[in-house]
Amino acid sequence: MVKRSSIIADGDAAGAKATSGTGKSVMKKLPEVTVAFWVMKIAATTLGETAGDLFAQTLQIGYFLTTIVLFLVFVVTLVVQLRSSHYQPFFYWTVILSTSMAGTTMSDFMNRDASAEYLSSGTSSLGWGPQGLGMGYPTGAAILVSILLAIFFVWKLSGMTFQIRDIVTFRGETLFWAAILVSNTLGTSMGDFLSDSSGLGYGGGALLVVGALAVLVALMKVPAVPNTLLFWIAFVLTRPLGATAGDFLTKPVAKGGLNLGTIGSSVVLLAVLSALVAYGHMRERKTTDWPASGQDSPARRAS
Repeated sequence: MVKRSSIIADGDAAGAKATSGTGKSVMKKLPEVTVAFWVMKIAATTLGETAGDLFAQTLQIGYFLTTIVLFLVFVVTLVVQLRSSHYQPFFYWTVILSTSMAGTTMSDFMNRDASAEYLSSGTSSLGWGPQGLGMGYPTGAAILVSILLAIFFVWKLSGMTFQIRDIVTFRGETLFWAAILVSNTLGTSMGDFLSDSSGLGYGGGALLVVGALAVLVALMKVPAVPNTLLFWIAFVLTRPLGATAGDFLTKPVAKGGLNLGTIGSSVVLLAVLSALVAYGHMRERKTTDWPASGQDSPARRAS
């Protein structure tokens, strides 16, 4: 009987290698989906929100220039990740962070404009170039949903797996990262809508997303609902959670935030994420080095 995989603990944590469709053993490039994975994802997306706002708003570089720069950063980090021979926590989470930062400013550029509604008090413009396209959150989200569905459609036609633990080919990983970039941009639009336009505020928006994530956890017990589908929905939803949490940390008290500022919040979140990545790196080394002792790993003995 095949044991049903979990959205939280997806696969054997000790598996340093995977098998391709040809039966060839290849090194895995992506992490196991565990509780630590989700904690790091939320930390990275929250940092992506505060860091994106730091460059675009606090430093007044603007959405246009910041989007270009951060997208180039994403491309560089992605090339490093794609060229690595096996899973490296630092490379992987650097790409996640770069997609979160780029997604923040890409979403802002699509949805916002130069009106006072979106500019900080006393600010008349942001950087060089257009301030934003002013599409609004519903239109921007609809476009991003369409792009994300198109990526998944192409992915489905390719015949490659959607299971993160089984993605071991260059083409599969490229599709994965394209979906990640768009989903993080979409999640930013959703988070900003909840924070700014829904009337829920930062705290209310965050609680709504947490409630939706709790429903996904409950659906894990329903055999008819694929865990792969739950994973991708959760991946999108953790981005608006990070967006609302980031806004809650940085925005003025008058707007319902803690007014900690983008610089201070980003420094603290970077320290937290760095500590988590370091822990993940040590854990990864232990799990990959364990077979050298000639014994089964704890994860294998527990399975």
